[in-house]
Amino acid sequence: MASLLLCIVFCSYYSIAYGGGGDQSFVTVPTSSFEPERVCSGERVMSEQNNSAVSLPLVHRHGPCAPSISPDKPSFADTLRISRARINHITSGVPRSMGSHGDEKASIPAHLGTSVKSLEYVVTVSFGTPAVPKVVVIDTGSDLSWLQCKPCRPGECSQQKDPLFDPSHSSTYGSVDCGSAPCKKLTADAYANGCANGKQCGFLISYADGTSTDGVYSKDKLTLAPGVVVNNFYFGCGHDKRAVQGLYDGLLGLGRLSESLAAQYGGAVSYCLPTVSSKPGFLALGAGKSPSGFQFTPMGRVPGQPTFATVTLTGITVGGKKLNLRPSAFQGGMIVDSGTVITGLQSTAYQALRSAFRSAMAVYPMVPNDHLDTCYNLAGHRNVVVPKIALTFSGGATINLDVPNGILVNGCLAFADSGLDGTTGVLGNVNQRTFEVLFDTSSSKVGFRANAC
Repeated sequence: MASLLLCIVFCSYYSIAYGGGGDQSFVTVPTSSFEPERVCSGERVMSEQNNSAVSLPLVHRHGPCAPSISPDKPSFADTLRISRARINHITSGVPRSMGSHGDEKASIPAHLGTSVKSLEYVVTVSFGTPAVPKVVVIDTGSDLSWLQCKPCRPGECSQQKDPLFDPSHSSTYGSVDCGSAPCKKLTADAYANGCANGKQCGFLISYADGTSTDGVYSKDKLTLAPGVVVNNFYFGCGHDKRAVQGLYDGLLGLGRLSESLAAQYGGAVSYCLPTVSSKPGFLALGAGKSPSGFQFTPMGRVPGQPTFATVTLTGITVGGKKLNLRPSAFQGGMIVDSGTVITGLQSTAYQALRSAFRSAMAVYPMVPNDHLDTCYNLAGHRNVVVPKIALTFSGGATINLDVPNGILVNGCLAFADSGLDGTTGVLGNVNQRTFEVLFDTSSSKVGFRANAC
């Protein structure tokens, strides 16, 4: 009864203070909705094909829907630390003409991956003939896909869910020749690693978190769903993978270069990240899972970082009130990244968002956190009143973030200061939850479809 009375009082206060109905600008949610269930819940998602599009189930690799529960689940503090390191790496590679963090950071080559440890979502696809199922993490910040393959000497490959992929057992497998066009393109995109045995094209990916994989650039049949096959799919067959832990078998790159799955399959790529790890989402290739219901904004590029797609924010609304921000506050754009947890926002915009959010949540006590500066102690509250946050992008596309799991993570505001105005920010995966996020490179636009999973 006390919690209900508290909610009624605060909802009335918010409605008066912000000049609108509390139902429109604030949402009352049970605190139990902040935590995922311990068992996989929600409707079972199956692979499906619709005309030229195919949709695959996508799950959190540390959640109960994962094919195998990984023993390397990081703490919340580690998750935030890894996410911050990923943001720092991504933005430090942006040329200084795009903005500066105020120090002299060297430009990082585009071929370096951002971080394998930060990747949180997996899908199951099959390689070879006969088709062998493999659990792979997805990454919009990578292009080249890879698997761990035989032969691999003890200690040179990491523990994974399934046996290593054995190319000798696939009738459709082939290595890529050094003098071939795909190998030359691999070299141009800085993924090449010389020639193996005098003629096989070698590949190498070194990630910012210290992990790496190298081996033979290869091609084989990739089965996405029954009857949906990519023949001669190019990927790295890794024989030496260092410091990568986790029960997954490889990686699917969804970036913008020709090595990515998106480019090899053709058409657009989209995904929907679920509200919590105990529910499934999906990865769609082709025209997107749904042809309608999207709001689109122009897709930009980052000079020197061709893998990434960017969007430009033009406004932020908190609790029904639009923040007073000039367009210059968002200069530099936002990289849309599936592997970053917390959104990194330019300083002026972040400070305005933080101030408005703290005012709207003033009735709840704040608690310190080493990585985020707006965290709350919600213990003792059966329900919490959370202000809606809407992001508006160039062209008018506006998304209302899911409440509460698209705004708060472990009681903390899922935004952080990414650096000075004019720098490039990163739209993290918490804010993307429940939206189908569509990357249409042919039309140079990014789409958002609400309530997709």
